Amino acid sequence: QVQLVESGGGLVQAGGSLRLSCAASGRTFSIYGTAWFRQAPGKGREFVAAINWSGDSTNYADSAKGRFTASRDNAQNTVYLQMNSLKPEDTAVYYCAASTRLSGSSAKSTYDYWGQGTQVTVSS
Repeated sequence: QVQLVESGGGLVQAGGSLRLSCAASGRTFSIYGTAWFRQAPGKGREFVAAINWSGDSTNYADSAKGRFTASRDNAQNTVYLQMNSLKPEDTAVYYCAASTRLSGSSAKSTYDYWGQGTQVTVSS
């Protein structure tokens, strides 16, 4: 089993920045890739960014390109999502996910483990 715990969400004004963290524990050696998804009220969960477990390959949704950066601290088994130039439409619960099969995927079905989510609210 892998446990994922997100942190770093909060309330920020439009144009501001936040950094989300996702700490992984348990059988982390089984992880091939991790990703960030988000779910706004009344909407489905959508892909934001993916990073492989070695931290040297990333993939972003069009909405995140140029504003968000995924990274990994190998020593801490933690992945991050740096979010800059935030917009009100970025308001959502952000989830970290881990896959034991693939890396870089944008498909929810790829991911075996999910965190509890962290709320990000961007005010206009």
